[in-house]
Amino acid sequence: MHRFTHKGGVGRRLAPLGVEVVFMEEGTIVYIDYDLFEVDSGKLIETTREESAKSNDVHEESRNYEPLCITIGAGTLIPGFEESLEEAEAETDYDIEISADKAYGERDPGAVEMLGPQQLARQVRDPDNLQVGGPVEIGGRKGTLVMFRAGRARIDFNHELAGKSLRYNYRITKVIEEKDEMVMTLLKMSTGSDDFEVEFDGDDVSITIPEFLGYDQSWGMAKFQLIRSLRDTVGAKTIVFRDVHQFREAAEEEEEEHVHDENCDHEHDEEE
Repeated sequence: MHRFTHKGGVGRRLAPLGVEVVFMEEGTIVYIDYDLFEVDSGKLIETTREESAKSNDVHEESRNYEPLCITIGAGTLIPGFEESLEEAEAETDYDIEISADKAYGERDPGAVEMLGPQQLARQVRDPDNLQVGGPVEIGGRKGTLVMFRAGRARIDFNHELAGKSLRYNYRITKVIEEKDEMVMTLLKMSTGSDDFEVEFDGDDVSITIPEFLGYDQSWGMAKFQLIRSLRDTVGAKTIVFRDVHQFREAAEEEEEEHVHDENCDHEHDEEE
């Protein structure tokens, strides 16, 4: 495994035969198409490919199947997959098997706990609706209910894939190398929106955010995470977020209120 101090982009090295090989450095933003299987059962667990979902009978009509956008070395993926990506080349197919210790870890018997009726009543929001095999959250920990009898519950706090070897079939479909595209991609990854205006002045960047974000309570935390990502990925120094609220004429506001009132009247008529 190779680790690099350069923040983002692709690097190049010479293979033993003198062939230049392109590899991914930490901080590189890439798009990945992948299938994730459980080795023992062969079951498809996750996929970004619609054809794979259909052929494995797990297709979701409401889902938009598209490559996953990630930052190499950000720690958002399991260690074994991260290591493979750092050595991968773009537009090349890979099929790798990852042992449990580099996936979600080995199963820990100590992570299986018994809770009595009083503990359930205190810590579970609606204990009467618990279902065996279903998810349960207690004290911020997520687990699976494996037994529920006479008011007592056995809960497994191991990850559902703990102790299992996994197989990834993947391909890096795109590498983001231009600085402006890196910034826009990071913004969309963080907020789900691409309605930003971005201006550069050397290593400084000014970002005008869409007006709706100013009313989003989660924006404050997302902003601080973005600052770290922008510094790590594009080497940004001074980062300015501009929050612009356009002045609207009173007539525009009255027109909006009038439309709203008409809609309410129509809804009222339909209900009657």
